[in-house]
Amino acid sequence: MSVSVSVSTSAPVSGSARPVLVRAAACAALLLAAAVAAPPAVAAAPVPAEETVTVDSEGRIADDGTVTLSGTYRCLDASGPVFVGSSVRQGTAHTRYGVGGTPAVCDGETHRWENTGRVPSDALGAGVADVEATVTELRSVDGLTLLPVFHAVQQQEVTLARG
Repeated sequence: MSVSVSVSTSAPVSGSARPVLVRAAACAALLLAAAVAAPPAVAAAPVPAEETVTVDSEGRIADDGTVTLSGTYRCLDASGPVFVGSSVRQGTAHTRYGVGGTPAVCDGETHRWENTGRVPSDALGAGVADVEATVTELRSVDGLTLLPVFHAVQQQEVTLARG
């Protein structure tokens, strides 16, 4: 990539001011070239069609608020630890409750997952609930920093049954 810069003025410029203007224009051109050539800082990678997570149509809720959700997942090409996380909410509530996390194996095969977690006993009841399941990898970017990479996400209504 080449960038050319020309500086023109209609008023006379003193001999000492011209080098300053030329340097300022050159710096601006370099910054512009760097911004154009730089890749996006972090681009969300598209989720391949082969990666999936499902949620079983029925979950369980115990009297003490223990919720159990399950389903299947399939993921590929992970370099860091991967988990299947799930959350649940009911009715028009804005609060989602996390329900456990299961370690996942990203080998291209379909595996079962089951998460169990306890929510406040009065937060959920038997009946229809909105569940979200996510297959998330914690990928190292510099040896110290871990960033989440989402392999698959599914949100659907399920029926929570007592049990």
